[in-house]
Amino acid sequence: MKRLIAVLFVIMLATSTIAYEPPVEKKVFEMQTYTTTGGKTIKNIRVGWEAYGSLNASKDNVIIICHYFTGNSHAAGKYSSEDKKAGYWDSIIGSGKPIDTDKFHVISIDSLVNLSTGNPKVITTGPASINPENGKPYGMTFPIVTIRDFVNVQKALIDSLGIKKLHAVMGASMGSLQAYEWASAYPEMVSRLIPVIGSGWATANLIAWLKIWAAPIMLDTNWNNGDYYNGKPPLRGLEEALKIVTLHARHWEWANATFGRAWAKEGKDPLTSFTNQYKIEAVLDSIGKAKAKNSDANHFLYLAKACQLFLIGHGKSLIEGLHRIDSPTLIIHTDEDLIFFPEEVRNTAALINSDGTPVEIVELQGVYGHLNGILSIKQAGAKIKDFLER
Repeated sequence: MKRLIAVLFVIMLATSTIAYEPPVEKKVFEMQTYTTTGGKTIKNIRVGWEAYGSLNASKDNVIIICHYFTGNSHAAGKYSSEDKKAGYWDSIIGSGKPIDTDKFHVISIDSLVNLSTGNPKVITTGPASINPENGKPYGMTFPIVTIRDFVNVQKALIDSLGIKKLHAVMGASMGSLQAYEWASAYPEMVSRLIPVIGSGWATANLIAWLKIWAAPIMLDTNWNNGDYYNGKPPLRGLEEALKIVTLHARHWEWANATFGRAWAKEGKDPLTSFTNQYKIEAVLDSIGKAKAKNSDANHFLYLAKACQLFLIGHGKSLIEGLHRIDSPTLIIHTDEDLIFFPEEVRNTAALINSDGTPVEIVELQGVYGHLNGILSIKQAGAKIKDFLER
């Protein structure tokens, strides 16, 4: 009987620990003015951020997580117990996980021109924001911003918290570009670098693809050169753009294995009508519509431009920019990536390593293509844990 009571007590204790896990709190960082790398001034910048784990007394246990193109700062945990999904990297961020929040203070920040302006948990400044000079949305008069600008705003937040040293900076896809830029721009601050599914520059191929991503928006007559905030937004173009991104970020193995040549509806043969679809067409249509509801077309264009402009070292010498990285580096990628090809990632690793900076590479397996870096990241969990705890 005593043993049974003891077992029940342990179960109750474990259950209560889970039940009382604190929800994630969304916070806001504000800057009165910010001067972009292009020399333009933006007033009243606001970006959202969230943190997991506790900051230690010496403020040197901080890990920054930078998010991907269509993502935001919700990297782990839940805002409430009613949330259906946790943050995108919840499998590796949390108590006892590879990025252990019992040891580290993890900070994730919404980028400038974040895509999801309609998401109440996303706080960002961009073309959809009100220009204090005239009380109207900026539209395409918003200054062009770069990956370095994203990083500079993040650094201003870190500075405001009195943090001088970062245990690590990590990010996936567009987040990896920010991580590289962090380590190159502020090498004295970054102790470790973990870029995931990304290389140190935007190749001609990627620049062209980003143009293709953006094209449907600019061809939508409702776009109106970005001046649509008092009219109908270019939702059709935005939906098509997000469909392209969705398919490009995956691999043909995923498409073939998941859908094959199945019809969208039984009895609706695509041979008999243009309105009859294959299942993969219908699913991509649904994804595009769902994502577009909370997204802004101009913000999409600004993100695409920032990624096109990316060259480590703020658009100067690639070699110089990569050689400024002194942090031990763990690069995580996948050979199935159709956005950042594996050869480009390996070339990045070789250039960082060419002046003696330690570099390790971990390869993820799976059929998700580029998205292996989000959906299969737990495969690298043991390596991440070991790298962070050395």
